[in-house]
Amino acid sequence: MADNDKKDKNLNKKSSSQAKVKFEVYGEEMIEKEVKSSGNSGRIYLPPNWVGHIVKIIKVE
Repeated sequence: MADNDKKDKNLNKKSSSQAKVKFEVYGEEMIEKEVKSSGNSGRIYLPPNWVGHIVKIIKVE
């Protein structure tokens, strides 16, 4: 098994056990919102001027 495959499996183990990790992200704007239920999924509405841009979502609790 390649080293990268081992690292990927270890990352999956950490995330499934709810371990806290630190992310450092550089960006232009941040919005804090609560995810609302939407059928069998969740939904967050973002400003229309964000359409077409790349965003990163981080679960904080």
